[in-house]
Amino acid sequence: MSNTYDYRMYAQGGYPGMPMPYNPPMWANNSAMMPSTMTMPSSVVAMPPAVPNGAVVTPQGGTIQAIPTEESYVENILRLNRGKMATFYMTYENNKEWNAKIFRGIIEAAGRDHIIISDPATGMRYLLLTLNLDYVTFDGPINYEYAFQGQMITNTTPAM
Repeated sequence: MSNTYDYRMYAQGGYPGMPMPYNPPMWANNSAMMPSTMTMPSSVVAMPPAVPNGAVVTPQGGTIQAIPTEESYVENILRLNRGKMATFYMTYENNKEWNAKIFRGIIEAAGRDHIIISDPATGMRYLLLTLNLDYVTFDGPINYEYAFQGQMITNTTPAM
């Protein structure tokens, strides 16, 4: 028996008697470094291109962005009515002090998950979560518009 060792194993992190570590081919480690002349094996599946949400893929592989069918959200309606006085009816589940609460104030801002109003009598400002919003009432007409089937619908658009 020879006392000679294959020092290549030590260079690759092994020890005598341990199988040589697997070195995957270059294309399996970093496809960006793959020369253009190399081909991928048939067992590797190429990922389809990313398609924007709501888009349609044409037979030629292109995409057509679909027009949103409706974008009428509470936050957008409240933004259109900034500066108006409104009453907000809120419900808070599992609250021992009060289950429902009413806030009245001027709409200052509205986001996806919140509404900011101010009470002109006290100067107090409230940050309300839309999660708790039941409904809103206005003292006068509501400004309202949204895109529907490619046209802008407003509160002055005639009913069909």
